[in-house]
Amino acid sequence: MKGYMLNPDKKYVKTIVEGINRKEGHCPCRFNSDDTTLCPCDEFINKGICKCKLFLPIENKK
Repeated sequence: MKGYMLNPDKKYVKTIVEGINRKEGHCPCRFNSDDTTLCPCDEFINKGICKCKLFLPIENKK
């Protein structure tokens, strides 16, 4: 998604990706697993909110 980057903490990203794999593609920080929680989840796509912090907003530096 434009304006966002992958979290630069490689160890953290590895942990989150392992959780996504365990949940068969669903966000690891969600209790339910349905079409809205497939990573990237609907909340991130529609509102830019990534609760597990896998994707972070790119801060514009001036």
